[in-house]
Amino acid sequence: MNINCIIVDDEIHARKVLEKYIQDIPHITLVKSCKNALEAMEVLRNSSVDAMFLDINMPKLSGLSFLESLMNPPLVVITTAYREYAVDAYELNVIDYLHKPIPFPRFIKAISKIEEKLQLKGNLQTAAQDNTTDTSQNFIFIKADKKTIKLNFEDIKYIEGLGDYIKIHTKSKTIVSKLTIKKMEELLPENLFPRVHKSFIISLQLIDSIEGNQIEIGDRKIPIGQMYRQAFMDLINKFLKK
Repeated sequence: MNINCIIVDDEIHARKVLEKYIQDIPHITLVKSCKNALEAMEVLRNSSVDAMFLDINMPKLSGLSFLESLMNPPLVVITTAYREYAVDAYELNVIDYLHKPIPFPRFIKAISKIEEKLQLKGNLQTAAQDNTTDTSQNFIFIKADKKTIKLNFEDIKYIEGLGDYIKIHTKSKTIVSKLTIKKMEELLPENLFPRVHKSFIISLQLIDSIEGNQIEIGDRKIPIGQMYRQAFMDLINKFLKK
């Protein structure tokens, strides 16, 4: 797996350290070493980037403000001399938070996390391509409340996982079934019902809006999990390009 990354840091010494670390790992390609967020913004606009090593305290635009401005950011590892921003950073779904000076073994651990996330993304995309669900079928049957219930795809708004049970929220009612969310994921066509969080599957057709890391369906705001965000946004971008 080759990983394309960028560094965003106003300190030349910090950039040089990360550049050397990246140079020592054969399958990591440094697309650009940027001295500020505005330069990085241009790189992200014109290049394919899997991961970004991002400093927080930078002139003109801080790292966190820059990250908040991105609609579809790459995987982000914060690199900073300050510990107090960790909570804010993780709320923006960064995958790691490295405190300067960064030891090489700790950097390698961050790379492992990047690889894990990218592998998951690849698996999700492969599953979508290999989906053999009959698209002419627009319903499924499930067991609930001692009945066999027919669920029309057009009626399903989202599914909420509750351990060994799920809540199926439809346009008219909520159904509780003794199924796992993983099993429900297997029953539904992924191109219509993507999993966006460890606890949520949503109807692509019934999305009202997407803002930041939340999907709005009716009066419910559903979180987009970090592990599912990239695959979900790739799916959405297919429609934006049409």
